[in-house]
Amino acid sequence: QVQLVESGGGSVQVGGSLRLSCTASGYTHCCMGWFRQAPGKEREGVAAINRYDYTTYLDSVKGRFTISQDNAKNTLYLQMNSLKPEDTGMYYCATLRSHGIWTEYADYWGQGTQVTVSS
Repeated sequence: QVQLVESGGGSVQVGGSLRLSCTASGYTHCCMGWFRQAPGKEREGVAAINRYDYTTYLDSVKGRFTISQDNAKNTLYLQMNSLKPEDTGMYYCATLRSHGIWTEYADYWGQGTQVTVSS
């Protein structure tokens, strides 16, 4: 059974940083990703990474966010710098059937961790 557990969310001021972690077990997927959902908005893909460490980002986070993975620890990370109020939302990690930041590619989801950026 696939289990994904996120952590690391919190409240920060504009320009601050957070690092999200997602510990995974019970899966053998090619790829993983981070998604987010703001109140009243659809869930959107933020970043994805495959087994070769090839990465893809949402345009609005390029240069500010970095997705990475530690296979020995079965952990996925999202380093978020220069945070903006529009980055506020619930952040989810997911296993992906194929590389990309589209929600249609996601198989399994974590429970989410809240990120709030205030000005």
